[in-house]
Amino acid sequence: QQELVESGGGLVQPGGSLRLSCASSSIPLDAFFVAWFRQVPGKEREGVLCISDRDEETYFEDSVKGRFTISRDNAENMVHLQMNNLKPEDTGVYFCAAGGMCRELSGVYYYEGTGTEVSVSS
Repeated sequence: QQELVESGGGLVQPGGSLRLSCASSSIPLDAFFVAWFRQVPGKEREGVLCISDRDEETYFEDSVKGRFTISRDNAENMVHLQMNNLKPEDTGVYFCAAGGMCRELSGVYYYEGTGTEVSVSS
């Protein structure tokens, strides 16, 4: 059973927006720290943004500050990543992960999804 499922990826032009969602039908996301990571083929996975169990944001990637935000929808048991003013360098597969703290290293989280692909291109 896949504990976390990402959705919302797609192809968008530079300057456009996407909202990614991380959902779970089996674990209460509001009890966990939830982070978003991204990976481009040939490169290491990098942390993007994390939200604590008290809704505090931690940015792992400076280039997304002012453009990306993270939020919870506890009624739907989801965590969203709102991405505005997208740039070609934001292209990649985006993963969400849930754990006990915000850490930039994805391997320390308890649960992880399979990812949703984002492509920013004109």
